[in-house]
Amino acid sequence: MDATYDAWAGPTVGDLGELAVLDRIVRRLPPGAPVLGPGDDCAVVAAPDGRFVVTTDMMVHGPDFRWAWSSPEDVGWKAAATNLSDVAAMGAVPSGLVIALAAPQDTPAGVLESFADGVRLAVAALAPGCGVVGGDLSTSATFTVSVTAFGDLDGRDAVLRSGARVGDVLAVSGELGRAARGLTRLFHEGVDAAGEPSRAATLASGADADPDVGRQRRPVPPIADGPLAAAAGATAMLDLSDGLAIDAGRLARASRVTLSLEVDLDGAVLDDVALHGGEDHGLLATFPPDAALPGGFRRIGVVLDRGGADLVRGGVAVPMTGWDPYADWDGAAG
Repeated sequence: MDATYDAWAGPTVGDLGELAVLDRIVRRLPPGAPVLGPGDDCAVVAAPDGRFVVTTDMMVHGPDFRWAWSSPEDVGWKAAATNLSDVAAMGAVPSGLVIALAAPQDTPAGVLESFADGVRLAVAALAPGCGVVGGDLSTSATFTVSVTAFGDLDGRDAVLRSGARVGDVLAVSGELGRAARGLTRLFHEGVDAAGEPSRAATLASGADADPDVGRQRRPVPPIADGPLAAAAGATAMLDLSDGLAIDAGRLARASRVTLSLEVDLDGAVLDDVALHGGEDHGLLATFPPDAALPGGFRRIGVVLDRGGADLVRGGVAVPMTGWDPYADWDGAAG
């Protein structure tokens, strides 16, 4: 059994079996208000205007989280938050989650219950009214989470990445760089003498009390600002999952424009970590020049005619670097 699970006494998922584990999990999850919730082969979720948005995302022990640095509740929170953010980035209101879990046989059932608690807390804090409407359980040598999220457009058009226009204002909502700074601290301080991820070392360093480490474990994306941006006339939008620079490049290429960052901003807002670190899950959007920026959006640049770079700052191209699991994962778990 993984030492991370030592705090969870009681039967394992292998001891209990799927039906008993599922019962323990479902009772802890937010139900939301589906037409038909868990219990049948499919849930039934309302789509009032005949359309809905849908997204899916995976979290795998190793490249996406480390048990040495995150509790099961943290992992549940993050799994929900990252998918809710994608729904918001389309201008939609989250309406339902479907969650599939694959856990090793020796995983204590309490770990999955704590994971469910994290999902419930994230939904309550970020998207009240959304619920978990179904899912699946399986076993695997590697703890794996897959979440599918649905959202209601409330009669509005979805906000795509491809709609930015020359002259639009480039704006961001949410935090930039905090989760990346927290992860950097964990890689430097949350390790043992051999450099391996260590829960004991993390606790000894005081990292649990560090607000940036907290944001790495439990990002707080501005979910409500997605629908607000759509209502305010946002022309393009996306979730900042892999870093401002790389995600801005995606929006620029989809819209066939160049994005120009302002050069006179506070360095704490757009320093290198803010530009190239990910996992804060803020929202990047473009708005008509005369639009009032809604919610927590703040201006960070402008949209230009397509030039020789996707993203520039002071006329100089910004490298399109950020998180890439195929290139950046070190193969460790911990």
